[in-house]
Amino acid sequence: MIKILELFGGIGSPRCALRNIGIPVKAIDYVEIDEKAVRSYNAMFSDELEYKTQSVVGWNLKPDILIHGSPCQDFSIAGHQGKATAEAGRINRGKGADKGSGTRSSLMWETIHIIEQMGEWKPKYVIWENVKNVLSRYMRVNFNRYLSEMERLGYSNNFEVLDAREFGLPQARERVFTVSVLGNEKFSFDDLIKTPMRNINDFLLSDAPQVYDVTQPSVLEAIGKKGIRRATVIEDYAFTITARQDRTPAQVIDMGNGRYRYLTELECWRLQGYTDADFNAAAAVHKRVGRYTMPLYKQAGNSIPVPIFESLFRKMILHETAGSEAGSGYL
Repeated sequence: MIKILELFGGIGSPRCALRNIGIPVKAIDYVEIDEKAVRSYNAMFSDELEYKTQSVVGWNLKPDILIHGSPCQDFSIAGHQGKATAEAGRINRGKGADKGSGTRSSLMWETIHIIEQMGEWKPKYVIWENVKNVLSRYMRVNFNRYLSEMERLGYSNNFEVLDAREFGLPQARERVFTVSVLGNEKFSFDDLIKTPMRNINDFLLSDAPQVYDVTQPSVLEAIGKKGIRRATVIEDYAFTITARQDRTPAQVIDMGNGRYRYLTELECWRLQGYTDADFNAAAAVHKRVGRYTMPLYKQAGNSIPVPIFESLFRKMILHETAGSEAGSGYL
């Protein structure tokens, strides 16, 4: 059985991935500050221990794999770049999920702190996912500092920009995945199993309710335009799923005869690789307020595509790569 530790765990993308490829998994802990995301997570994995919102200050834990995807606001193009750069000079210790710090990227340093507290025993793999902008000149100093800290702890690092479209999902979503391996052997992304992008119609509802129709004049006027105030028509694939669908920049589906609609909450979850059963479990614990169930949009937008984790875990755990068929056991 593989033991995982999910920090900033969202709705459990890595746990779903392990389940999907048939790997027995124990989530020895799960940390998430968004109460509604925790509610969804508990509903999706209701047959096991429930979790509560928690900070990320250490425990005596021994996971095989540690996964963290710290909030990306300070690393996104829209984030406060100066604050993130300033944070590179110090490691925030002991403050946990401090919303008032103004440097949410500091949460990634809490991961370093947790690994330090583990002592001689450390997880074999540490996976960190974040926005592509961590490689920009504004953010690279922070990113490089993280790599250096992981090397200090005995890890070899490698990173790659992975696109959800390369793993079967018709969603243009590029994210940086950093895999740190305990010891001197670097993880290679070259032979990951990739899957041709599926037809987007496999993910879309044929009879979405009219409540999802675009009615705001500002969005209707932005269809086909460029820049910030734009609304792009989905054709072969969706663009990056975000925490909201009903404001510009937006993406819409052309229903014909001048009618456009937004993606539904279910479609957003599907485009992140979740099953309908996952979505239905989460949807059952959230009440729709107004036209949409906004927490479900937010949770999809903040998630990590499940099939990417499936491919990473196939190589790490089952030792399956693009050139092989059978696995050779666990870690």
